[in-house]
Amino acid sequence: MHAEKPIIRKRGRPPKTGEDQRLTRERLIRHGTAILTERGFSSTGLEEFLKESSVPKGSFYHYFKSKDDFGLAVIENYGTYFAAKLDKWLLNSSRKPIDCLDDFIQDAKRGMEKYQYRRGCLIGNLGQEMGTLDEKFREPLENVFKDWQKRIEACLESARACGDIPDDLDCEQTAAFFWIGWEGAILRSKLVQSSEPLDLFAKQFFKMITRPTNNQGINPQKNQP
Repeated sequence: MHAEKPIIRKRGRPPKTGEDQRLTRERLIRHGTAILTERGFSSTGLEEFLKESSVPKGSFYHYFKSKDDFGLAVIENYGTYFAAKLDKWLLNSSRKPIDCLDDFIQDAKRGMEKYQYRRGCLIGNLGQEMGTLDEKFREPLENVFKDWQKRIEACLESARACGDIPDDLDCEQTAAFFWIGWEGAILRSKLVQSSEPLDLFAKQFFKMITRPTNNQGINPQKNQP
């Protein structure tokens, strides 16, 4: 009877499983998201992303072809995450649609306050950098905005069906206007480190959509002949 040979274990880390690889990739994207809500993509070196996520440079290229490829993955992940957040507030059937929109705004304010106005909207931040980013970023960023815009549009349509906003309000244009104004308010809040720009935008937006409108969905000027 032959004696069994002892098992010789190789030194070094065991090979990563598929689950390990998924978690490492998610960690890179999660830390990348946190960084890019505060800093610019172009001005942030790859080493900073790796340091925050504790991932070696060699491993990074196992998951992403380049820094740009990583940035596009972060955009996709953030767009999906924020869409789910919008749905959480806007699709709350226990609240009136117009109140759901305000709930989303109040939650965003709390988030800005929590991080002392250092963090903003990642998509808005990258959109402002478009002059220094590769053209491949333009369409993904715009597609995220369009997706979010559709969700606000659906909320406004529900509010219109409830009679909370005028029947002739153009929900598509108003939803587009919301995101244009909201992103500007986020930027200004970061600048002045205050929620006042968010409050001002929300106040004027709700005032606009609950006042009588003309057939084009544009508010008539007061005292206009």
